[in-house]
Amino acid sequence: MKLAILADIHGNLPALEAVITTLEQIQPDYVVVNGDLINGAPFSSEVIERIRSYDWIVVRGNHEFYLLDLGTPRAAPGSDDPERWGQLHWLRNRVTAEQSAYLAMLPDERTFYLPDVQPLRITHGLPGRNRVGIFRSQPDDKIAAELLDVHQETFITAHTHVQIDRHIVWRPEMNGDLSTHPHGDMRRPSASERHWHVINPGSVGLPLNRRPTAQFAVIEATTEAVERGGWRVQHFDVAYDRRPVLDAFASSGMQAAGGVISTLFYWELVTAEAEIIYFYRWAYERGLDPDRDGMPAVFDRYIAESGRREYVHRQDPLYHRPVG
Repeated sequence: MKLAILADIHGNLPALEAVITTLEQIQPDYVVVNGDLINGAPFSSEVIERIRSYDWIVVRGNHEFYLLDLGTPRAAPGSDDPERWGQLHWLRNRVTAEQSAYLAMLPDERTFYLPDVQPLRITHGLPGRNRVGIFRSQPDDKIAAELLDVHQETFITAHTHVQIDRHIVWRPEMNGDLSTHPHGDMRRPSASERHWHVINPGSVGLPLNRRPTAQFAVIEATTEAVERGGWRVQHFDVAYDRRPVLDAFASSGMQAAGGVISTLFYWELVTAEAEIIYFYRWAYERGLDPDRDGMPAVFDRYIAESGRREYVHRQDPLYHRPVG
């Protein structure tokens, strides 16, 4: 049994097409998309249609909620501000009602009980919290505390845009059960330890591990002797031409509508680094808040003082087109 796991496409159709070409060679039994189909790059509507054309299993991510919640009491605070959230408003005007209904009916997580293999759990972030992910730098005990309610040994997550293949072990002496559930069931665990195989396929459309490729994973059922939990993972990096999607930031009108945030998404596509986080961190360290002090003004200062734009331009394929 072989499953292809895709996540965090973020409207990057050329990256998705490159992955589809690779999947045709791999021929997995099933393809699973673990959230964030949309928002980031300019082809969200096209990505939705491409995915709907296949018999794939799809889980909803936090960016689907940004779109579905916009204009409702559930909306992210401040999302009515067209300066900070202009890209999302632009997206809402380009996703059809039918496509929004498709996203609205997706599940937030799935548990697979395939024949003759161990079950596995999949959700975009953490169960019930799709805006919270697992990071490679997190210590084992912190991850274990987040996963105590996950009873499947193989846990597939996404959201952080970084590939992970990690085994986490929890033992009673770590006391995570009591500290995480202070008013829950206080019985001692029946097993001497708990184990999870944590897998993140990385991001198809916006990886943040300094490799500007289309990234995904294939997991294959195996025996406990080969891989604890019964599933082993192979991560993939697929090179593709990023110039069409980078060009589309301007030609689609998304760049003009989205302003600073769209520019930072563009930068992330160029560098495969967390440009949005870098910007906010730089601002906070200087006592600035882009959401309070004016996004364009703070970004202008960031450009002038950080040298980050020059760093991005040196890597941007639109600034270094091949001759001939």
